[in-house]
Amino acid sequence: MLFFLLHTSCSTLLTLAQAPAAAPVVAPKAALVLAPASSPAPPGPTNVTKILEKAGQFSTFIRLMKATQVANQLLGQLNNTNNGITIFAPSDSAFSSLKSGTLNSLSDEQKVELIQFHIIPTYLSSAQFQTISNPLRTQAGDSADGKFPLNVTSSGDTVNITSGLTNTSVSGTVYTDGQLAVYQIDRVLQPLQIFDPRPPAPAPAPAKSKKKKDDDVADSPADDSTDNSKAVRFTMGNNVGLFGVTAIVIALISL
Repeated sequence: MLFFLLHTSCSTLLTLAQAPAAAPVVAPKAALVLAPASSPAPPGPTNVTKILEKAGQFSTFIRLMKATQVANQLLGQLNNTNNGITIFAPSDSAFSSLKSGTLNSLSDEQKVELIQFHIIPTYLSSAQFQTISNPLRTQAGDSADGKFPLNVTSSGDTVNITSGLTNTSVSGTVYTDGQLAVYQIDRVLQPLQIFDPRPPAPAPAPAKSKKKKDDDVADSPADDSTDNSKAVRFTMGNNVGLFGVTAIVIALISL
């Protein structure tokens, strides 16, 4: 009996030793949650001065745009409205070719007008230069002759610009996006209103009143001739009377 129990126990232990160990329980993996793809950052506001700074060789034009506050005006117009803008940007060499002291001789108002004269308040692609109507109206204002007229003509690939005092041409495209176009020019556009102002027209002479006209008629030479004629007749009459009296006196003496 003891032998049977020992045999049974040994068999059980041997069986347990040979049995494979139970696999450990693995916890289920948590589902991987992907963050939504971030949308691209909205484009920054269109900044003309930054565009020109990136292009280089426009430092004088940039300085004047900032000093006259025109840069801030353009920033607001381009980013708060749907209006397009075209800029003819003079290079630094263009400003260097001006007569010495030209910019310093201008008043603050004239500096504003000078910069605005290089800005068209509409977008113009290079192809549109062939069909535009002249003179172009700039942000400087009145395009009438003698004020701020700007004429642009195109011949083949050449775009010519004239202000009446300055003749130049577009030498390159700096920037264009369908709303803003910036073209390089190599001379500063000088408007007539600033650099060759016309003297004001003389005031018309005041019309004479009717009373004055009547007075002039009353004092006309015809009246003077009438008075002179009367004086002649009066003098002749006096002379005839005097001659008659003299003849009578002579006759009496001779008696």
